[in-house]
Amino acid sequence: MSKAPIVHFEAASTLAVVVSSNEPLLFLSEDQTVIAASTSFCRTFEIDPATIPGKRLRELGDGEWAMPQLASLLRATASGSAQIEAYEIDLRRPNRNTRQLVINARTIDDGDTDRVRLLMAVTDVTAMRAEARLKDDLIREKAILMKEVQHRVANSLQIIASVLMQSARRVQSEEARGHLHNAHHRVMSIATVQRHLSTSAGGNVELRTYLTQLCQSLGASMISDPDRLSIEVTVDDSAVEADVSISLGLIVTELVINALKHAFPDQPMGRIEIGYRSTGSEWTLSVRDNGIGMPTGSVAAKAGLGTGIIEALARNLRGEIQLSDAAPGTAVTISHRRDS
Repeated sequence: MSKAPIVHFEAASTLAVVVSSNEPLLFLSEDQTVIAASTSFCRTFEIDPATIPGKRLRELGDGEWAMPQLASLLRATASGSAQIEAYEIDLRRPNRNTRQLVINARTIDDGDTDRVRLLMAVTDVTAMRAEARLKDDLIREKAILMKEVQHRVANSLQIIASVLMQSARRVQSEEARGHLHNAHHRVMSIATVQRHLSTSAGGNVELRTYLTQLCQSLGASMISDPDRLSIEVTVDDSAVEADVSISLGLIVTELVINALKHAFPDQPMGRIEIGYRSTGSEWTLSVRDNGIGMPTGSVAAKAGLGTGIIEALARNLRGEIQLSDAAPGTAVTISHRRDS
């Protein structure tokens, strides 16, 4: 029952309104004697209307309405010191299912200023609460199943990566072996993405941990001498949606693979730096190496599969790619601006 000022009714009118109401209502005296009950109340709680008048609230039915806390709140309402608004109780009856109710009550003026009358409205929310619990259970089950699927996908990717490595060892062609190695590295990076998502508690992915783990995985699979080559990750506290993290991770994978393959052919030492920072909706991802730099002229590298993957992912993120000479080395920056 919505909050409203005290209502003025003549006694006969009040009784007529209560009895004919489609809402379960009780019209009570100050001492909680039932003056009238709506037909809906009697039907909802399976009480014979003929047994109601003159009984106290606590005596209705089989005594299931004898609830001390409800009685106390009704007394406080009658005295004017409180008002019952959406008070939830459980109605327990012998050999019947417990019902969850929402109670609203207030005083009304039926024309006699020497007495206090209470109007109590009862809403049965048992089905609503059961539906909400079922929905919550389904959401939890879905989350569990999703994590299980992600875990299985990550395991399957690990198996595929292992098969690719075994195939690479058996083939005679250096070109074919190179393609299989590249496929292995890409599958391993996706497996790292899946492992991180399967352990992520919420809908967003914290990028510092994610990109660090991704680069550690790439380094472990591609760098034979960690004292010679290293990968450093510098990321702020940004967290992004899972699908965005996947795209960023695949971009980093392609750029790191490319740097490890081409940037340090003869250098005794080398470093690859991955950076990410964001301000509001704007963000910048950078991958920089201190290698030999970008070849030019006849030795310039041709665009391959990795370049196509990066361009497609950046376009999907509405990011702008910038390739520059880092002197020494090469820097690739992908930026997303607010008006992009």
